[in-house]
Amino acid sequence: MRTIRAAAAGAVVMSLALAVTACGGGSSTDGEGSNDSPKTLTYWASNQGASIEIDKKVLQPELDKFEKQTGIEVKLEVVPWSDLLNRILTATTSGQGPDVLNIGNTWSASLQATGALLPWDDADFAKIGGKDRFVASALGSTGAEGKDPAAVPLYSMAYALYYNKEIFADAGIAKPPATWDELVADGKKIQAKGKQVIGAEGANVSENVHHVFTFAKQHGADFFTADGKPDFTSDGAVAAVKQYVDLMAKDKAIPAGNAEYAQNQSVSDFAKGKTAMLLWQSASANLKSQGMSEDAYGIAPVPVQSGTPGTGKQVNSMVAGINISVFKNSDSLDGATEFVKFMTSDEEQKILNTAYSSIPPVAAAQSDAAFNSPATAVLKDTLAKSAAALPQVADESQFETAVGTAVKELFADAAAGRAVTTASVRARLEKAQQQMPAA
Repeated sequence: MRTIRAAAAGAVVMSLALAVTACGGGSSTDGEGSNDSPKTLTYWASNQGASIEIDKKVLQPELDKFEKQTGIEVKLEVVPWSDLLNRILTATTSGQGPDVLNIGNTWSASLQATGALLPWDDADFAKIGGKDRFVASALGSTGAEGKDPAAVPLYSMAYALYYNKEIFADAGIAKPPATWDELVADGKKIQAKGKQVIGAEGANVSENVHHVFTFAKQHGADFFTADGKPDFTSDGAVAAVKQYVDLMAKDKAIPAGNAEYAQNQSVSDFAKGKTAMLLWQSASANLKSQGMSEDAYGIAPVPVQSGTPGTGKQVNSMVAGINISVFKNSDSLDGATEFVKFMTSDEEQKILNTAYSSIPPVAAAQSDAAFNSPATAVLKDTLAKSAAALPQVADESQFETAVGTAVKELFADAAAGRAVTTASVRARLEKAQQQMPAA
């Protein structure tokens, strides 16, 4: 997948000075867009590859192709995930944003609530070929229910379990674990052979949220009520967070040092053969860039509590992905729409999603033979049958920060040898809920 977004910031807007120097489009002061600069676009791309330089090598030829076709120059900036949300929030306040930008699909409703992004009504979707070109799971993470989407799906991803075939064979493990109990039991065999079991990014708040959201689904819980209010301390939510942190605190499957990981270190450990397993989104391109052969690892669905992946308590991934949005005050609205059409065309979807080992959210591209490998089959099956979208509520980004930080602190406790109990988990989640905006 993309380089997983590191510690996505909360919805507290930082100093406007952070964003002004990098912005060139979206400069209308009245909040409405125009076509005053029809031949130039600024584009903030998210860091999808193993480095920003790799992203530039992937994207620039496509942007050059777009310019040749349309005469519109696209000025590219690849923004690290650690900076992207705050850069966007600053831009929504200052009015000095790019024309087009990538957003994490989990942020769609939060950024929609700022009013800064162009709403994609049926007429706008018609300009890019229609809403029915996109698969339903991807459209489900484009904004709050009942409102016009704030974004268009660009890359789709799902979590999978990556496992080192040689380490498994040496430990006498014939197949990947299908349940968490099996994973813990396999871990003991792997540790007996002197290897680490599974990596995690314990200091990465968004990565933490993705996993505890999935565990919560498996415990029959949600972090928000049906009317969108925070509900972080239900028994199911507490059990979910504890089970995830216990992979380090009790089961010793996650190495203690991973409590400080936040920048793909767990991917590097897996690529180097230090750990036997990895939970990651669409990792193949990332692993390849770090020298790991596709023959060296297998890909399986993320474990569940029992049975097989599916809906309800059998959910085993959040609906991961990247959306593309347009700032409503862009001074090249028509050009921005044309660019979104280009990026979501069948041809570009095949090119870009192949480069990032993600899954096209455009149905016609997804059915292409390029996405029928055994690796992508697991991801496509997960997205179609057993993935759920994170809450599409206005406070979602604050939820990621608050709960993700609580999990980060619990991992720090586990790494330091401090007890992680049901009571201590509940206390951290109570604190997180108190940090949410008042209703």
